[in-house]
Formats: sequence, C-alpha cells, structure tokens
Amino acid sequence: MKINWGTGIVLSFIAFIGFILFFVVKMSTDNKANHDLVTEEYYKAELEYQKEIDAEKNSNALSEKIEIEKTSEGLVIKFPKEINYQRLKGTISLYRPSNKHLDFNLPISLSTTHLLIPDKRLLDGRWDIKISWEENGKSFLHKESITY
Repeated sequence: MKINWGTGIVLSFIAFIGFILFFVVKMSTDNKANHDLVTEEYYKAELEYQKEIDAEKNSNALSEKIEIEKTSEGLVIKFPKEINYQRLKGTISLYRPSNKHLDFNLPISLSTTHLLIPDKRLLDGRWDIKISWEENGKSFLHKESITY
C-alpha cells in the first residue's frame, strides 16, 4: 500500500490526538495527582465573605494595627492596646499555600496584649495568617502574608 502525503498528515493528526487524549485520561484518573481546593467548603465560605469585609473594616478603623513580628522564640502577635484582651474571643488561622497538612488554627487566649506562636510549629516559607476575633459583639479580622 502506498501512503501519499495527505494520508500521512491525517495519520499524524490521529496519532497526536490519541497522544493528548491518553494523557488527559491518565491525569484525570490517577490517584497520585492532587486536585485539592483551597478550602473544602468553598461555596459556603464564599457566602460568608461580606462578613469578612465588614470585620476587616472594623479592624482597619482601630487606632493601632495588629503587629506580627518574627523573633527567635517564634512569631509574636501584638494586639492593639485599646482592645480589652480579657474579653477577647477568636482564632488565629495559619494557612500554608504549598501544603494543606501544615495548616493549623489556634484559639486566642491572652494574659497580656501579645501572643506567641512557638518556632517549632512554623516551617520556613510563606504563611497566610488570618486573625479573627470578637469583642463586645463586634467582629474584627486581620489578614497578612509573611515569609518565615
């Protein structure tokens, strides 16, 4: 059988399409491929976004901002002095974009105006910190990205 150039082009297209389809099927069925979302309940979190915007506005309206400082002992989070730290309730969420298994949450319990996150809990790299608290029925939120 003689193959002319038109038949060769068609066979090349078929081989290329088969090659691409092979990798599409392989990657979508492979258990090693990680297809994680940023959060497990993405749509539920999206509906809560307006509350976050309001809480961030409340936080920005404070006369002093939250300060996050890296020290030899760990990460020190200093709250504004105008906040009554005995009545403060909230959480600190540390999110690691590169590995969701390193993410953790800490409840805020203060005896002074600052909180220490020990150095052993934080690996080197980028961390997204989300500090949310409530005081006198008013919500506050502070977000920051740091490289540790």
